[in-house]
Parts: sequence; C-alpha cells; structure tokens
Amino acid sequence: MKILVLNGPNLNLLGQREPSVYGTGSLDEINNRILVLAGELGVEVTCRQSNNEGDLIDLIHRAAVEVDAVIFNPGAFTHYSYALRDAIEAIGIPTVEVHLSNIYAREDFRRHSVIAPVVAGQISGLGAAGYLLALRAVVELAPCWRKRHCKYD
Repeated sequence: MKILVLNGPNLNLLGQREPSVYGTGSLDEINNRILVLAGELGVEVTCRQSNNEGDLIDLIHRAAVEVDAVIFNPGAFTHYSYALRDAIEAIGIPTVEVHLSNIYAREDFRRHSVIAPVVAGQISGLGAAGYLLALRAVVELAPCWRKRHCKYD
C-alpha cells in the first residue's frame, strides 16, 4: 500500500513559526515519525510539502494513479481553496485532512474548512500525533474505499 502525506503552505517553517500554536517540532521530525510508523504498518509513505497551490493540485492529481490514500494538511488553503477541494473530490481515494492545531478553537476565519466535505475524515488539534492517527486510519480505509464508492460494482 502506498500513501502520500502532503503538507501545504508554511508547514516547512514548523518549529520556527508560532511554536506556541504549532509546536517546536520540525516538519522533518514529523515526517520521520510517520516513516517509522509506516515501516511498522508495512506501508510505503512519500512525504511532500509545497507552498504553491498549483503544485499541490498536481500532486493530488498524480495521487489518483500512484497511491492508495492521501493524508493532507492544506494549511491556510483549508479555508478558501476550492481548487484543492475539487482536486481531492476528483481523485476518488481516501483522504484524511490533518491540522496540528484545533482550527475550531482559533480565529473565526480558521473555523471553516472547504476541504472537510470531500475527505473521509479530519483530525484537528492533536499536534504531530494527528498525522500518525491519520496514517492508521487510511491503512484501514484504503482497501475497501473504491468498492464502497463504486457506482457500478
């Protein structure tokens, strides 16, 4: 099983940017924890990050044919990127939205996700552990996902 872990804008600054909100760990540290768990679960994980919406869309499109599931922290794009929402909806594979902070306990504009309606689930506010929970979730979801959502089977 292959899984893409995709991180959006400013997540490359983890550990430096607002550590009181996002923690002191770097994105590399989070990715390493994900890779360790992936090894334990016997799955292959690729971790990517981009600050560019178009690059994220291209990665999501490729995911449809290259991986079985996606774990996605869209960062600030969560709140307004209908292009990312549409890309996720189009690929037809389980996607779990992850946020380090509890977006529902923050500023008003952060309390709405345009991504949430098209993902299998969302994990918010559990820090780096949210990625590990999302990995466990997609490992469970991926084998039956396409069958459950196929109109013709």
